[in-house]
Amino acid sequence: MDTKLTLKLDETIIERAKSYAKDRSTSLSKLIESYLHKITDDSQKEEKITPLVKSLSGIIDLPENYDYKKDYTEFLINKYK
Repeated sequence: MDTKLTLKLDETIIERAKSYAKDRSTSLSKLIESYLHKITDDSQKEEKITPLVKSLSGIIDLPENYDYKKDYTEFLINKYK
């Protein structure tokens, strides 16, 4: 059963979304429905690892107690000196 939904969105975004939907030969309603279905589908909750990420896994060997937050903080401090 279809139900009407009213949304308030920025006019520019609406126009871009309409253009996007038109380029894909679909309606804006179907596009939004598809998106909402995808993000709420419990069977798809597991994140899929892309082949690129999979190929990069294990390239860097870090110590077991590596504190990436500390290193990132130091990086930002040096960057914005």
